[in-house]
Amino acid sequence: MRTDLRNAVIAADDKGATAPVALEVTDHFGLADVFLIVSGSVERNVQAISDGIEDALNDAGVRTVRREGRETGRWVLLDFGDLIVHVFHREERDFYQLEKLWQDCPVIDTSAMIPAAPAVAAAE
Repeated sequence: MRTDLRNAVIAADDKGATAPVALEVTDHFGLADVFLIVSGSVERNVQAISDGIEDALNDAGVRTVRREGRETGRWVLLDFGDLIVHVFHREERDFYQLEKLWQDCPVIDTSAMIPAAPAVAAAE
């Protein structure tokens, strides 16, 4: 599971997603173990992020169980079984506040999942 989450976080980051939050929902939601919530700046960015996550996980052998909302690019839900990814437009994320709704769930640190950018050599 953590590999799937890591792959999703990296794919989201590669497409410009912001503010990733992963929540361990196992004890509160019987249909999944983890929610990953990320934001995109505009509708096309939300669609690109969701496509990138889906492609990365499918390439790793994780099947998409369900996909909703891609057409509008405001809130895309990707269901991979144990992992559910919510890709929000910033305005929708502020409005729905899933993190607040699921505030009793432990937060999974995603900061270490994103590889550090390679150092740029100083110009001589």
